[in-house]
Amino acid sequence: MTLDPGAGANRAPARPDKHFHRIGSFEPELGGSLEEVKLAYETWGELDASGENAVLVVHALTGDSHCTGGPSEAYRRGGWWDEIVGPGRTVDTDESFVVCSNVLGGCSGSTGPASIDPGTGRPYGMRFPIVTIRDIVRTQKRLLDDLGVRRLRAVIGGSIGGQQALEWAVEYPDFVEKVVPIAATGALGPQGIGMSEIGRRAIMADPDWQGGDYYGTGRSPETGLSIARMAGMMTYQSAEGQWERFGRNPASRPALYEEFGGRFEIESYLHYQGRDLAGRFDANSYLYLTRAMDLYDAGAGYASQEEAYSRIEAEMLFVGISSDWLFPASEVRETAERVRNAGAEARYEEIECKSGHDAFLKDWDQLRAVVGPFLND
Repeated sequence: MTLDPGAGANRAPARPDKHFHRIGSFEPELGGSLEEVKLAYETWGELDASGENAVLVVHALTGDSHCTGGPSEAYRRGGWWDEIVGPGRTVDTDESFVVCSNVLGGCSGSTGPASIDPGTGRPYGMRFPIVTIRDIVRTQKRLLDDLGVRRLRAVIGGSIGGQQALEWAVEYPDFVEKVVPIAATGALGPQGIGMSEIGRRAIMADPDWQGGDYYGTGRSPETGLSIARMAGMMTYQSAEGQWERFGRNPASRPALYEEFGGRFEIESYLHYQGRDLAGRFDANSYLYLTRAMDLYDAGAGYASQEEAYSRIEAEMLFVGISSDWLFPASEVRETAERVRNAGAEARYEEIECKSGHDAFLKDWDQLRAVVGPFLND
């Protein structure tokens, strides 16, 4: 195994608790090739002698490998799932060897469009090949093999992470014991795809995008990425939750942009969310990962989704969110039923809340209540 602490030459700086692992060359399923792929990852707990006590935690769209840990200079908000992962928690690092890696195509240390193409000595930009959820999972499998993992106790994640979890069950049926896709289905619906496209077009219409070759120019499409984030944030909320949280209240924070007839609190919230992402995430990675999310079809390469689901040997728990309209709870429930009808062991649980799609990142008590018994049974 080759660890390269200096290999994270993407947008985000290397963190002292992050590792970088070279998995070698890789050919994405839709074409193209990558000469040298690196994955940024973190681990917690110890891998036992059997190599079968590992849990893979897979992150959401703009997440990274730091799923647990308190606030620090490097991570001012701490780990994004610190309430779920840790000693004695739902994903127990005292009992399990927990792995979380930044995905292929990302910008937190793993190879992505901001990485240097060894063939040209320049960042890939839009010359980076299209990547899929299956590609992401296949690179994760290489990492786990090199870490000595022989079998996964569980794979768990939400949204695009939930898509990865489901793909793990299909792609590597004898490698995973339990799988928990949260707020995800076997294929994103047209409403979600449409909202992703609005965000992508906002980035690509920004003059500072420069066809994706903005690295090193001193200009980047921060305005376009901010707008993309604003559009995305609206898909993560519910109408009822927004009334409760924002209503029609006037903005309470200083303006980031020139005002036009005043500002509402919801507008100010979106402005700040947009600026925050533009300061920490690569716009090209946003393009590639939203497209991977849109393209995912669990049945790709099989005669049907049912055929794909018939491969599953893991115990499955699908978790829907009552107020989610990006991956509606009814569609998550239907996916669980299709998996069960294909012969796999699958159950469905639902989080009742007003938080929308983002509930798996904030409604901790409900998430623990539905996931904990399944993982620890």
